[in-house]
Amino acid sequence: MPGIAPAGIGHYLPAMSPRPSLTLCADDYGIAPGVGTAIRALITAGRLQATGCMTGSPHWSAEAPLLKLLEGKAQFGVHLTLTDHRPLGAMPATAPKGKLPSVGEMVKRSLTRRLDHAEIAAELERQVDAFEAAMGRAPDFLDGHHHVHQLPVVRDCVLDLWHRRLEPTGGWVRSCWENPLTIWRRGIDPVRATIIALLGLGFGRKMRRMGVPHNHSFRGVYDFSGKIAYAELFRRFTDSPPPGTLVMCHPGLVDDELRACEWLTDQREMEYRFLASDHCPLSLADRGLTLAAP
Repeated sequence: MPGIAPAGIGHYLPAMSPRPSLTLCADDYGIAPGVGTAIRALITAGRLQATGCMTGSPHWSAEAPLLKLLEGKAQFGVHLTLTDHRPLGAMPATAPKGKLPSVGEMVKRSLTRRLDHAEIAAELERQVDAFEAAMGRAPDFLDGHHHVHQLPVVRDCVLDLWHRRLEPTGGWVRSCWENPLTIWRRGIDPVRATIIALLGLGFGRKMRRMGVPHNHSFRGVYDFSGKIAYAELFRRFTDSPPPGTLVMCHPGLVDDELRACEWLTDQREMEYRFLASDHCPLSLADRGLTLAAP
């Protein structure tokens, strides 16, 4: 979104130094029609600057043309999926019964190097192929469902994929690193957020060595319990952002298709209602913040 300022102020004050900016990125585009409807509405309103697409979803073929109509209004990436859902191709070692493992099992296998590198690489390639077939171009970025893209074994496949498919077009990769001291000061699900950050520490080092473009601060991790109003979560996630801050979110409208494949349902609507409301830009404007493309 272009700079958000309290009404009238921009007409009377001289230009100062650029205001702090951050990027809002919605995960899971394509997982279900209601999620797609919400994300497209927020992109149209200028509230989202990026969305990661689940191109392995059975809904992707119908949702992709609707997203393509919004080219130029936000960046579109691939939300690489290796957990809970069905893969696009056969993965006898990773998904012998046709369903990908849980995130806990995937983390365990990756840390003990019990993942089939070739199988993982082939599936991620298929997911990028599905994006390009529908959108007619390479994705703007890569990230991962349940942050699996930063795990050992998987991350090597992701970086190779970036080098071959995204580097020529200037694409970037999501980093999940944030300083644990910042996480604990924020006080939102600090244990989970710290684990995700630390799992991404090695990945971040690899990206810096390779010169991979990436965000420099990552926020948005919470337990989806609804115990804290999303307006307050948003305020804390967007407070004092350093340069290159990316905040992930999961807006959506609940439908039967979503209920059939995900446990995360009602909280998506809480996020959507806040992000679509006037409270979102007012929260940013009150603190002198802007939204900007990554």
